[in-house]
Amino acid sequence: MPAEIEYTTLSGISGPLIFVEGVKGVGYGDIVEIRSGSSELRIGQTIEVDEYRAVVQVFEGTSGLSVKGQRVTFTGRPLEIPVDRDMLGRVFDGLGRPIDGAPQVISEGTMNVNGLPINPWSREYPRDFIQTGISAIDGMNTLIRGQKLPIFSGSGMPHNLIAAQIARQARILTAQEEFTVIFAAMGVKYDVARFFIDSLEESGVLTHSAIFLSLADAPSIERLITPRVALTLAEHLAFEEGMHVLVILTDMTNYCEALRELSSSRGEIPSRKGYPGYLYSDLASIYERAGRLKGHKGSITQMPILTMPSDDISHPVPDLTGYITEGQIVLERELFNKGIYPPIAGLPSLSRLMKDGIGEGRTRRDHAPVAAQLFASYAKVKRIRALASIVGEEELSELDRIYLDFGSAFEEQFLRQGHEENRSIEQTLEIGWRMLSVLPKDELYRIAREDIQRYYIPQGRGA
Repeated sequence: MPAEIEYTTLSGISGPLIFVEGVKGVGYGDIVEIRSGSSELRIGQTIEVDEYRAVVQVFEGTSGLSVKGQRVTFTGRPLEIPVDRDMLGRVFDGLGRPIDGAPQVISEGTMNVNGLPINPWSREYPRDFIQTGISAIDGMNTLIRGQKLPIFSGSGMPHNLIAAQIARQARILTAQEEFTVIFAAMGVKYDVARFFIDSLEESGVLTHSAIFLSLADAPSIERLITPRVALTLAEHLAFEEGMHVLVILTDMTNYCEALRELSSSRGEIPSRKGYPGYLYSDLASIYERAGRLKGHKGSITQMPILTMPSDDISHPVPDLTGYITEGQIVLERELFNKGIYPPIAGLPSLSRLMKDGIGEGRTRRDHAPVAAQLFASYAKVKRIRALASIVGEEELSELDRIYLDFGSAFEEQFLRQGHEENRSIEQTLEIGWRMLSVLPKDELYRIAREDIQRYYIPQGRGA
């Protein structure tokens, strides 16, 4: 065990940060214990070290601390948490401490919350289809086991409702490994946290899930640790217990705001919109902890949720997230205003790994061409609607009006579904064919003739 070193040379306090002078042998990321004269213990982490000084972020905040009378102990080890299968069915705070009234979990060992570097050669390519029960995802933006697929939302839109529905309904059709959900919330209000707990508890999913909550009234610094604590448990369950783990992280925008606040407190030179220049690498250190490893049965799939300020998809947080992850599920304000749930945009949404997890033997042979045709046809609907807004619907051709009928049916029957409605992939594809059958057969140019003959439903118009 590394030797602990105690100092009383506290020289300054700034927000959640304390500055300790004259330090030696201190490592970046080391855990620090701060004790005042009343013996109150607070925990911090070293975030900056130079030849003579260390900067420590205090998880519980610095309220009530003074420069004099503090004893600062550098433990010489990183933040570690106990991990065990018994943590399933439990609710913890952002640092992994129980808040459900039950005792602390007793485990045989602890794990570094920063994770371990993974050799890219050791990664297994993601392939297995995960059924979420939501047609807009399963049919057109499929989630694959081991993938990281974020949800881009906006203020007031039902991303929490969608996240809870995915947590309740998600399952793997072609794998035998035990399935579990880990949910981590950062900077959320108590009523949102209560909603997630109640939703998982009432559905029975909580018994094989773990929840980590860093509420809005918790110190903002805690938000930086919460996703790492949740992913540490996920790594144990996936690679030691052989389970498949779905990790839902909300709201990554709150996480990035906390990172910006910390960067400002340290006096760092800001980059785009005040965020630190290392925002990309910091987000990557979280997102890249998803995947599958060769020789291990378990896997980690991530669905981070982030709210886009002013619905701006070019904002640094969604912009950088899109570069790191394998696609995105985008919620659309126009669909939301129409009362359509879930308001998942048909065109900006994308799953880059979808092609490798669907098809014969995984979902159904016609899945990929049906999805491609739905995308292409809905894109044409958007263009025709734009044209109609200029020249009027009465000036449109008969085929254009058929496409408008398809667009309305697609939004009302394929995209719209109840937040308790769990559709199988077969149901999703059948609804997709029912929508495509609104169009003449000649317009289904992305689908093989034999599939059209088998699934197309003649409606007496251009059939």
